[in-house]
Amino acid sequence: MELHISPKHAREICRTLRGMKADSARSYLEDVIALKKPVPFKRYRRNVAHRHGLVGADAGRYPEKAAKAVLIVLENALANAEYKGMESEKMRIYHAGTLKGRTIRGWMPRAMGRATPKNTETVSVEMVLTEVKS
Repeated sequence: MELHISPKHAREICRTLRGMKADSARSYLEDVIALKKPVPFKRYRRNVAHRHGLVGADAGRYPEKAAKAVLIVLENALANAEYKGMESEKMRIYHAGTLKGRTIRGWMPRAMGRATPKNTETVSVEMVLTEVKS
């Protein structure tokens, strides 16, 4: 699914979610959307302010739009797992990654009859869940 979100934000969110249980990942994303918990930025952290409450990182942000889109992908993956007969309480995020999607070309009109390209990047988010044995 191609999403109209920032590739950098999507990458940092997926890196944070990898290895989490599905229920804790859902509550974490809801807290990011509500501006309660920041997402630690490890790679794309130039000029990013420090946030209180981060463990293992200093820089962080609250990427709401990307968190909403990744939450939809996570809920879709949980629904697919339940359809296959797996228990959603035992699900763990085995893989969460992003891929570059297609570029949507656009033009912004300027003065004197000129135009500047205004392109929109898209991101493909993939998520694999596994059932953890108790």
